[in-house]
Amino acid sequence: MNQLVMALAAFLALHSIPALPPVRAGAIALLGRKTYLGLYSLVSILVLAWLFHAALNTDYIELWAPAGWQARLTLMLSPLGLLLVIAGLLSPNPFSISFRQGDEPGAMVGITRHPVQWGFMLWSFGHLIVNGDLRSLVLFGGLGLFSVAGLFILDRRARRRLGAGWPALAARYPMVPLAGILTGRTKFRIDGPFTLALAVTAVITLWLLTGGHAALFGADPLTALSY
Repeated sequence: MNQLVMALAAFLALHSIPALPPVRAGAIALLGRKTYLGLYSLVSILVLAWLFHAALNTDYIELWAPAGWQARLTLMLSPLGLLLVIAGLLSPNPFSISFRQGDEPGAMVGITRHPVQWGFMLWSFGHLIVNGDLRSLVLFGGLGLFSVAGLFILDRRARRRLGAGWPALAARYPMVPLAGILTGRTKFRIDGPFTLALAVTAVITLWLLTGGHAALFGADPLTALSY
């Protein structure tokens, strides 16, 4: 459990300290934006791999019994969360985490101005509910709570960065998913990044369900449906 807590702390620090404006600006000025994003992504993947390795090597302590409805919920939430994360990273977004900066928000931003955070929340909750053990509570619960906190942290930074333009943009692109579409403040649309994210999500999900998840984590998500 100690290694899991250490890995989780390292992951949270990696996604907190470099995001501070002075640290991020200094790193980009030193390395350049593309090099910074490339190195940051590589380190993030390595730390995430350590985090999952630590979780898999932590003793299993059951907190609640598995049930088929939990697995069905996970099979709905996890692909949706993955889509939000991928589309969020690919779409231009002046509010939140993205590989592309731009004043004109992408189609995904019309659904929510913080798609990556919501995606991690859905993915974390989906995995937490189906894995009723202590290590999963620490891992997925910690990631989920960090994602919730990130919504408000990113909003505060965007408000400061956008200045006088914030109120109008925030009203048009709400934080709550689908709120802008349901209230008519924006329209649902599909653009290139959204289409690419749909395709990538479908491929990854199919691979995970046909042996990829079992190969990586030693568990077949489809077997949980029989509980």
